[in-house]
Amino acid sequence: MATSLTLTQQQKLQAKLSPAQIQVMRMLELPVCELQARINEELQDNPALEEGRDLTNDVEQENDNYEDEYQNPLQNDDFNYDDYVQDDDIVERSVHNQYTAENAKEDIPFSVGTSFGEYLKSQIYLTQMDKSDRHIAKFVVGNIDSDGYLRRTTEELVDDLSFREGIVVSDEKMYDIIQQIQQFDPPGVGAYDLQECLMLQLQQKESNPNIELARTIIHKLFDAFTRKQYNKIVQRLDITEEQLKGAITEIMHLNPRPGNSWLGTVYDRNQTIVIPDFIVEEVDDELIISLNQGDIPPLHVSADYNQMLETYSNNEKSSASNKEAARFVKNKIDDAKWFIDAIRQRNETLMQTMSAIVTYQRDFFLNGDSIYLKPMVLKDIASITAHDVSTISRVCSNKYVQTQFGIYPLKYFFSESITKKDGEEISTREIKQVLQELVNNEDKTRPITDDELVDILHEKGYQIARRTVAKYRDQLGIPVARLRHRM
Repeated sequence: MATSLTLTQQQKLQAKLSPAQIQVMRMLELPVCELQARINEELQDNPALEEGRDLTNDVEQENDNYEDEYQNPLQNDDFNYDDYVQDDDIVERSVHNQYTAENAKEDIPFSVGTSFGEYLKSQIYLTQMDKSDRHIAKFVVGNIDSDGYLRRTTEELVDDLSFREGIVVSDEKMYDIIQQIQQFDPPGVGAYDLQECLMLQLQQKESNPNIELARTIIHKLFDAFTRKQYNKIVQRLDITEEQLKGAITEIMHLNPRPGNSWLGTVYDRNQTIVIPDFIVEEVDDELIISLNQGDIPPLHVSADYNQMLETYSNNEKSSASNKEAARFVKNKIDDAKWFIDAIRQRNETLMQTMSAIVTYQRDFFLNGDSIYLKPMVLKDIASITAHDVSTISRVCSNKYVQTQFGIYPLKYFFSESITKKDGEEISTREIKQVLQELVNNEDKTRPITDDELVDILHEKGYQIARRTVAKYRDQLGIPVARLRHRM
C-alpha cells in the first residue's frame, strides 16, 4: 500500500512541468511558418539573441560550452526531457536524415482553405471571455474532431488540461466554456453526440410549429425517430402525419456532421499558405528526409552581451546598480541560449518522428498508393522513437510533408487496423476505399444497404460489423441507402 502511494506521488510530481518545459513542448507544435514568427518575436524581445552566424565564436562551439556553463531548465529532478528526445539513431540505414542549411530545399508552398480548427479559434475572440477563459476555450476547440464533435467528457478535459498545461479548472467552469463554444458557427459544433448536435441546430433556428415539433421529437423521442417508429411518434404526441412530415423535413435538413460542412464552403476563399515542414525524396531506392528550415536564420548569442557580462564579472568592486545590470545581462544571455537549444531539440524531435514514419510507411513513400499504407497509431511511432505519445501527437499536429506524389498532412499516415480472415492486418483506410468503390458502382435504383455492404465485405475477407460499416460510411460522407435512391 505504501509503495503504491509513493508511486502515485512520484507520478504526480513528474506531471508538473515548469513554464520552460511547457514552452518547449508548445514549440514542437509549431509548423515552420509559425516557428519563423516565434523566432522574430524572440529576436525583438531579447537583445542578447541575434540572427546570423557568430563570427567570433562558432555556433557549434557555443553549444558545446553551453553544456558546462548553463544549466538547461529542462533538466531537473521532476522531469527528464530524455523521455521526449533521444539522441540515438532510430531509423534503418535506408533512410538518411538531412536538415542542414546547406541541404535545405526550396519551399514549395501550396494554398489550402483556413482550417476548421482555426475558424473555431477565431470565434473565441468574438466572445466576452477573459484571457484565461480564452486559453481554456482554445484547448477545448483543439479536442473537437473533424466532424465537429467533442467526444471527450468534461472530466477528461479537466484532467488533461491540468496534466498537460498545469491549469486547474472546475468541472462547472469547463462546462460553461463548452456551452459557449456550442453556440459557435457552424451550428451543432461541440456536441457530445448526434442527439445534442441536432438539438443545438434546432435551438439556433427561428421558431415555428415545425421547428417546435422537431425539437420535441429530438428531445423526447429520439430513439423512436432513429428507429423510424413514426406511428409511435404520432400516437405519443397526438399529431397528424402531415405535422410529422413537416417536422421530419426540418430535421432532415440538419447537418449530422457540422465539421464536414466546412469543406467546399465560402470559407475556403480565405486562403492560407501552407509550407511543408518536411521533404521526402527517393534517390536510388533510398528515402532522403529533409527538414524544411524555410527562412529561419541561424541564431547566436550577442558578442556584445557576452563582453558586457565578462566585464561585469571581472569587476570585483561593482556597485549595486552594476550588479543589477550584470544580473539582467546574464538572464538575457541564459534566455537566448535556452531558446537556441530549444529550437535544436525541436528539430531533432521532428526529424526522429518523421524518420520513424517514413521507415514504418516506406512502401507508401516509394509507391505513393494509399493501399501500401500500413495500420499505424501514435503509439507505434512513440515506441520507435522512445518519445511520449503526447509528444508524437504534438509533432504531427499541423505538419505537412512534401513527397514526389504530393503534399500530405502527417496525420494522413495514421490509421487503425482490422484483421482479415487470413489473419492479415490491414488499415481501416483500405476498408473505406472499398466501401467508396462499392457505393460509386452501385445501382442507384437499388442502392446497397449497410447489411448488404457487410455481406459483400465478408465475401472479400473483411471481418467487419454492421455498426462499423455505418461508422465508416458516415466518415466518408455517404448517406444511408434510402437517401441514395434515385428513380
